[in-house]
Amino acid sequence: MKNEKKAVILFSSGLDSTTVLYYALSKGYKCHCLIFDYGQKHDKEIKSAVKIAKLVRTDYSVAKVSLPWLKDSLTNKNKKIPVHKTISDIVPSTYVPGRNTLFLSFALSCAQSINADSIFIGVNSVDFSNYPDCTPEFIRSYNNILKVLKTKITVKAPIAKMSKAQIIKLGKKLNVPYELTWTCYNGYKSPCGKCDSCKLRAKGFKEAGLKDPINNLQLTNNN
Repeated sequence: MKNEKKAVILFSSGLDSTTVLYYALSKGYKCHCLIFDYGQKHDKEIKSAVKIAKLVRTDYSVAKVSLPWLKDSLTNKNKKIPVHKTISDIVPSTYVPGRNTLFLSFALSCAQSINADSIFIGVNSVDFSNYPDCTPEFIRSYNNILKVLKTKITVKAPIAKMSKAQIIKLGKKLNVPYELTWTCYNGYKSPCGKCDSCKLRAKGFKEAGLKDPINNLQLTNNN
């Protein structure tokens, strides 16, 4: 279709990015899921992302990115995923330096190649682990770069100011298959229930008054 809306979705199979994918589809976008293999310790999220992309019959690409200098706990095998009692205002070791900047640049290349007009990203600045590239300011700044590049493409972050509970409620309305999503920072058979990402997910479902379809999210880890 000549006037068909196209979008590139930065897709990790997490709760946020999956909700954003379903949101974009509900708005009539033909979506291309861009999945990244950037040296994570496990491929759980990649496999889950491919499964979901196939489920909704969207095109998808898996971009392999080599970042040998990284020292964060998501990619460095010598560092353990931290377990925090509370989410602090300190940038945690799970922050991957420059990740969203890199991902958006890859998404821009993909969007220009397939003639898409939008890039969707599932950043969330309300319930998040204090990542500096998950803020509305970051998204505004990147969109300013796109203006300098004189492209029609814009970055959309529809859940940026939502709480996890609000995101989950939106996903519920959109029939998001949360049972297929992978949120945990660890690559165990089941979610650990202890890392920051698992805790934020559990908090969101509790505040939304809904049961997490991944029933064992609260269980101790499977190491």
